[in-house]
Amino acid sequence: MKTTQLLIPTQKEAPNDAQVISHQLMIRAGLISKLASGLYTYLPMGLRILQKVEAIVREEMNKAGAQELLMPVAQPAELWQESGRWDEYGPELLRFNDRHNREFCLGPTHEEVITNLAAQYLRSYKQLPMNFYQIQTKFRDEIRPRFGVMRSREFIMKDAYSFHLDQDSLQETYDVMHQTYCNIFDRLGLDYRPVLADSGSIGGDSSHEFHVLADSGEDAICFSDESDYAANIEKVSFSKQDRVCTALADEEKVLTKKITSIEDVAQFLSVDKAQCIKTLIIKTADGFKALALRGDHELNEIKVNNLLGEFDFATDDEIKSLDLKKGFIGVKGLSVDLIVDYSASVLCDFVCGANEWDYHLTGANWQGVDLNEADLRNAIQGDDSPDGKGKLVIKRGIEVGHIFQLGDKYSKAMNANVIGESGKAVTTTMGCYGIGVTRVIAAAIEQNYDDRGIVFPQGIAPFQMVIVPINYNKSTRVKDLADTLYQQCLEAGIEVLLDDRKERAGIMFADSELLGIPHRMVLSDTHADNGNVEYKARNNADKLEVKFEEALSFIQSKLN
Repeated sequence: MKTTQLLIPTQKEAPNDAQVISHQLMIRAGLISKLASGLYTYLPMGLRILQKVEAIVREEMNKAGAQELLMPVAQPAELWQESGRWDEYGPELLRFNDRHNREFCLGPTHEEVITNLAAQYLRSYKQLPMNFYQIQTKFRDEIRPRFGVMRSREFIMKDAYSFHLDQDSLQETYDVMHQTYCNIFDRLGLDYRPVLADSGSIGGDSSHEFHVLADSGEDAICFSDESDYAANIEKVSFSKQDRVCTALADEEKVLTKKITSIEDVAQFLSVDKAQCIKTLIIKTADGFKALALRGDHELNEIKVNNLLGEFDFATDDEIKSLDLKKGFIGVKGLSVDLIVDYSASVLCDFVCGANEWDYHLTGANWQGVDLNEADLRNAIQGDDSPDGKGKLVIKRGIEVGHIFQLGDKYSKAMNANVIGESGKAVTTTMGCYGIGVTRVIAAAIEQNYDDRGIVFPQGIAPFQMVIVPINYNKSTRVKDLADTLYQQCLEAGIEVLLDDRKERAGIMFADSELLGIPHRMVLSDTHADNGNVEYKARNNADKLEVKFEEALSFIQSKLN
């Protein structure tokens, strides 16, 4: 195509509300336009990228034997009530009534719809397994949409759902989907990690997230420096350790007036934070609990939720009502049950609160404490890998895909049964597999940019190549050469953009780099004289002179 035929509203400056680089560059490159908070129009160049991502996803899903369909965005409340999620899902579920006052929602996901479909049409075990997918718009009423299309209210997602007679069949498809996702993200040119994950509100017993590594990622992911182990920080589990204490110090109560934080206490007493114990008070359905962790560790709320159920942190007034002193809570003589993290339970001669205003204990030990131990903490950099191989490295990641083993959570609630080999009804077991198609674009930019703009992986760039003819509208020789090369590229099936604008060379160069087009050919009167064309790759500062008659074969070799 020619630039004058396209709407490409590039900008020098990003809007003030664009916090992350992908949001800034997508606006500046004219890929998207904001309509309202969390709602974006994909402009022509942005849509080309989106369609390329969709094509790769579609090709790999089809190769894996999944069947494409398309389900409605609007979903009747009855389905969500049948699954039990109408009341559970929360305010992200946008609900509305139609003119007949019937309740609906805009689908944030489609487990209910696909399970209803399976209940209607899957009758016999002979039809299984079946794997269905769609690429479709979702809506989640985010309380605070941010980061452009990274966390928007309306987005495009590939969601797939499989139905099976038993767990072995589900595991087989799950493994196929895992490899399919790796194939997709490889083709997209992303640096990613598949990691063990928590299934969250969707439910299920096993899941993996696929994270693109980027400093702007909202999730912390952990992986071993010596093995293939990788997990979301929420999912890294630790085992109970043996406690070995030799000569124990004498316990001493030390005045630490008005010093309450672990950092300040450790500094005041000249000890490492790892040698301190911090105690948190939470409120559960069974009453108040005290949780003790090492001072350099953070509480993993998902682990606590899985162990004790839903909980809240105790308020200052509630802590006071338990006769505890906030900032000086220890581990001895508590009025509530104490649960100690495994890493804290092996400490000897540690520092903790004295359960008395303005005092801490030094040389404290666990003698006399009824130890109830559990895995309560998040991983930290340098922890031993849970698989026993190497140390953990922690990096930020952007979640772009998630696969789940759902089991019978939805099929049982919604009667998605088939007749088994015995002639009796069998509840199907399900898998669920999602990719955030629009989020993939933002994640690719977060991982591939420089001070001049986007550096798209070749597979998803809006065009493979741009021709920049200097003085195209003034020089007949330049125009003839540019048009010839342009036509040759089109006939060869190359996605080429001809910048035919009446603009200075610097502006054309800047726009092509901002858009992240991988390959650039420059033509000028000088090139008309010497029979060459100037080539430059977007990810390389070097320029190269190529004979004009060899330009097509040269660019084909680069694309291959």
